[in-house]
Amino acid sequence: MKIETTLIIDKPLDIVAKYFADPTYLKEYQEGFVSKELVSGTAGENGAVSNMLYEHNGQKMELIETITANNLPDTFEAHYHHEHMDNTMKCTFTPLDDGRTEYRSFIEYTRINWVMPRLMAILVPSLYKKPVKRWLENFKRFVESR
Repeated sequence: MKIETTLIIDKPLDIVAKYFADPTYLKEYQEGFVSKELVSGTAGENGAVSNMLYEHNGQKMELIETITANNLPDTFEAHYHHEHMDNTMKCTFTPLDDGRTEYRSFIEYTRINWVMPRLMAILVPSLYKKPVKRWLENFKRFVESR
């Protein structure tokens, strides 16, 4: 399943990329974010591996993030592994003439290991698409409020 989302942020590229690149701000726009801990490599650089912990309604979820291409302020790509699914994410940031920034996110679920989540992805894809869109909109509000 592929998810593509685009929005315009009313801030210049350098400011948008600065907030996107800094994991200390993740809690500001990703509901349930608890922590991000570097496991190997250099934080923010290609090949860096981090454990990311989220909590929703008392349920903990751990993701392993591997940065595959960090070319900020222009693009960022990573792979995310969970025991039941894998996905890739590519984000592009394009400066617009009026000082705003176009933020495009491309997410592809490459493995969904559970029967029920796989069925839900087929029957109700909005269950996957809505949180992605919400996080991007939260990020937009966060950056614009700075």
